[in-house]
Amino acid sequence: MKIAEIRELSTKELVERIEAEAVALNRMEINHSISPLDNPAQIKLTRRMIARMKGELRQRELNKQ
Repeated sequence: MKIAEIRELSTKELVERIEAEAVALNRMEINHSISPLDNPAQIKLTRRMIARMKGELRQRELNKQ
């Protein structure tokens, strides 16, 4: 997901998406510890996507004030 797509989401959708991605990341990390993933770089990409979404959410909070 690109930053432009993240900016198009509403705040509620963004919060829901962050929660869903965090659950998916947790599941990936657990699965990877048990047996290696086909693409372990996916963990890094998911972590970065969550950071981008949290950054956008924080930016919205700061712009409201």
